[in-house]
Amino acid sequence: MRKKIVIGNWKMNTSFKEALLLTEEINTLITKEMETVILVPFTHIKSLQEKCNANVIVGAQNVSQFENGAFTGEISAEILESLCVEYVTIGHSERRTIFAESNKIIAEKLAIALKYKLKPVLCCGEALEIRKNGTYISFVENQLKDSLQNVSESEMQNIIIAYEPIWAIGTGETASATQAQEVHLSIRNLLEKLYNKEVAQNITILYGGSVKASNAKELFSETDIDGALVGGASLNAKSFVEIIKINHEL
Repeated sequence: MRKKIVIGNWKMNTSFKEALLLTEEINTLITKEMETVILVPFTHIKSLQEKCNANVIVGAQNVSQFENGAFTGEISAEILESLCVEYVTIGHSERRTIFAESNKIIAEKLAIALKYKLKPVLCCGEALEIRKNGTYISFVENQLKDSLQNVSESEMQNIIIAYEPIWAIGTGETASATQAQEVHLSIRNLLEKLYNKEVAQNITILYGGSVKASNAKELFSETDIDGALVGGASLNAKSFVEIIKINHEL
């Protein structure tokens, strides 16, 4: 049975004081039955790990494709492992578009994260023009094929995939449940071709793109949507935990 989970991506938000307050509020609202991951700025990781209860896991938002060396400002998988970080996002649309990370770089990051036993949240998704011209399925499939080309069947057990249409991130627009399900199913079908049916059925696939408490139930009711990668709503403890609760109850 595949894992259902909601992951919060704080992005480049929260001062240290704000992060402590937000974490305390999430701790208070999370019940023993629920589990979540919060992806926080690097500077907050260690302190928030010490503050979080057992059901709130602190992860990282990025990792370098380089193992170590003269790469000022980068964070290596080895450093994250030494901090007992489990989860890290790789290939987020903002990294692809703003920082020009190619599928090749994403594949390199994936390889180094897996080497150090991290659990990558591998993101994929199309821009608005690709959605409009109707090639979004093949575009997402090519992103994944390029990224996963050197990933073994056993390594796939440690990967979560997040489909996040770029046109729905931070815009207030959300893919309808039907639109999201279409792509999630195509991803699962692709994984069956690349690996096998067991891998395809057991991997967790999240939706990311303006997920809110008001649309979470409709999204999570779809067969192939196992939770969400939440951006803006994860900065509000009540909204974030409500999304987690909805996913847990379905």
